[in-house]
Amino acid sequence: MVQTLQKTPPETPLSSLPSPSTTIFSTGTDFSILTRFHAGYFRISLALSSQALLWKTLAEPTTNPLSLSTLIQTIPSFAFILLWSLALLTLSILCLLYLARCLLKFKNVRAELAHHVGMNYLFAPWISFLLLLQSSPFMRPSNQLYRVLWCVFSVPIIALDVKIYGHWFTQGKKYLSMVANPTSQITVIGNLVGARAAAQMGWTESAVCMFSLGIAHYLVLFVTLYQQFLGSNSLPAMLRPVFFLFIAAPSMASLAWCSISKTFDTSCKMLFFLSLFLFASLVSRPALFKRSMRRFSVAWWAYSFPLTVLALTATKYAQEVKGVFSNVLMLVLSVLSVLVTLALMVFTAIKTNDILPHEDPFACSSLVGSTN
Repeated sequence: MVQTLQKTPPETPLSSLPSPSTTIFSTGTDFSILTRFHAGYFRISLALSSQALLWKTLAEPTTNPLSLSTLIQTIPSFAFILLWSLALLTLSILCLLYLARCLLKFKNVRAELAHHVGMNYLFAPWISFLLLLQSSPFMRPSNQLYRVLWCVFSVPIIALDVKIYGHWFTQGKKYLSMVANPTSQITVIGNLVGARAAAQMGWTESAVCMFSLGIAHYLVLFVTLYQQFLGSNSLPAMLRPVFFLFIAAPSMASLAWCSISKTFDTSCKMLFFLSLFLFASLVSRPALFKRSMRRFSVAWWAYSFPLTVLALTATKYAQEVKGVFSNVLMLVLSVLSVLVTLALMVFTAIKTNDILPHEDPFACSSLVGSTN
């Protein structure tokens, strides 16, 4: 699958666009944060929010004698609250920046909406909020405020579904076969995260509704990405880490169905094994990510969220199977997820100048000239 996706030249989608020097940068040399900021930076909040959910899940009481819950419970609860608060603070800052971008740089936002990668990341803030809601140390699913917040965070996902899924089969230039890329799976993940949160509240009908929307479009999208029609837009080399979203979609589907069915049944295991296979396919091809790893960028944060969701699914699998192999797998994936997230936090802290590079291929400022 990965080798098939590599066949299209990596720089195709953006190479034909006007360069920054001939568009907005030439009309005032605008290097402001709002100009270069975009929805792709919500990868950071996705990573931190999913980490908070992982730690909460690992700490839950279980009948599995080999579970990590006993070890996790020895860690002061303040540490988890600090992690959750950090994730919420990060998400709040990113939302404020994006709101300012919408108010002051609307042309850039309009260009982002028209971009085959940028539009998918508009789901990311709502997914992050739903993950924080599920991992909240202050609210239970039975709480009335929890239900209100679920509605507030889920309505934008449904609205984006109508817009993007409608484009996939009604607009020629935006047919799925023309715009499909690994980031398209974020649209699916948004529905699955919403479905899981609804199931935990006991809203089974809402959960099944969102799950059906997500899984139906995931099947179509998965086949489309496997086939990679000649007209499809590929990804620049720097954005290759988003290939790890192939892991996140089936893993989140497994978690969502587990919450709906109240058990980690055969369907959940099938989706989990698919995730493991895709994970093995990606890590066995390091050359695919070689160019993207030459210089740090915010795209590196795309590694963390899928690994964390895979670790979450492995945790549920270990709780169901209670075998040595399943527990070792849970331990390995959980440790890997935590280490990757910590490494990304360190890199972000020491390489702040690379967070908003002018040559970032996902910076939609270079698209403004083409949308006027």
